[in-house]
Amino acid sequence: MNRLRVTFFFTISLFICTLSRSLAQTSLTPATPWGTWLIGTLVLPGGEKKWGGFAEVQARSNGVFNQYFYNELKGGISYDLDKNFSVMVAGGRYATYDYQALSDGPLTIEKRLWEQFTINQYLSRLKFEHRYRIEQRWFSNRDGTTPFRNRIRYRINMFVPLNNHTVTAKTAFLSMYDEIFLNPIGPTFERNRIYAGIGYQFDQQWILQVGWVNQTNYNPATFESGVYTPQSATGKNNLVVGLIYRIKRKSTSEKLPTQPD
Repeated sequence: MNRLRVTFFFTISLFICTLSRSLAQTSLTPATPWGTWLIGTLVLPGGEKKWGGFAEVQARSNGVFNQYFYNELKGGISYDLDKNFSVMVAGGRYATYDYQALSDGPLTIEKRLWEQFTINQYLSRLKFEHRYRIEQRWFSNRDGTTPFRNRIRYRINMFVPLNNHTVTAKTAFLSMYDEIFLNPIGPTFERNRIYAGIGYQFDQQWILQVGWVNQTNYNPATFESGVYTPQSATGKNNLVVGLIYRIKRKSTSEKLPTQPD
């Protein structure tokens, strides 16, 4: 019982510190509505063969279950170096629309390729995932421009099973993460994403998560016509509903219920 209390206190303290930092740096106006992220994921674990992968579809709306404006289709191949280390190569298509004029087609279509390295840590009741990603991004905008960008991402994700010591069948769990997005050519700090949610793993296949995510974009400082404008940050809160189906494979190691994106 004492260990459970310490785990709970550590979890809440870390979340409050991260939340305070995020909100201190984020400008949210009263008119900014909550959005919605709906995520459906099919996962093939590495298992004894070590080779795995995933496929995912995602839809986002500007409001809560309305004003749809964005979708993602992506997938990748992974390889487990051992139970704590894995690598992945993946790609996807990302389309952004004007929710008031969906029939006009996408404003922007992005095609993305990324390389990823993941480290898992199992500290008794606490489970940590460290994810490092390098992205190559090709854009096709409605105005005819086709820019290319690189991006670096790092995410630390913490899981706390509530009614079991491991995340297995019939387990409720907490999940929290913070992810930073870096631009290698500057301005360096581009985006921050913080998430907190609760999930339930029904069996070895089905996992449901519901949570909150705040995504904050950082605009660089500018100096134009003798006027200095400091760096600004604008963020948006979103309701996240994620459903994962994990294909059965022989494995003796614990699998964290991580969200691929």
